[in-house]
Amino acid sequence: MPNTEIEEFAKIIVKQLRDAAIRNCDRKLRPDAGGPVAKRWRELAQEGNFGSVASVLIPDIVDDTVFQLLRALDQGLLKLSFTSSDGNIVDLSEDGLGELGGWYMGIPGWRSTYSEERFVDDFSDLK
Repeated sequence: MPNTEIEEFAKIIVKQLRDAAIRNCDRKLRPDAGGPVAKRWRELAQEGNFGSVASVLIPDIVDDTVFQLLRALDQGLLKLSFTSSDGNIVDLSEDGLGELGGWYMGIPGWRSTYSEERFVDDFSDLK
């Protein structure tokens, strides 16, 4: 089980990275959105019901990106430390026990615990 500092890191990653990225992508789906990505998505939408597809793709893409970051930390490919709000410093690769990615994607996990945005639990049918 992760320690308090790792849990604080998890909450920040999910709320400030994952949820913010999903909200940012959702804004690009709005009809009045400017910018090259929003325009490109609108062009794709003209070919079909891209809004429905994108609403599923967005959290999947964000979750994969967050997972890959955590996997790099788990494998020691990326060395980062985290300073918690009470000043404790943890080495994410060492103190994360190689489990950051699993703690993020698992159920219950950080994503299901801290996220305020949608996600799909691909294993909800397993007991």
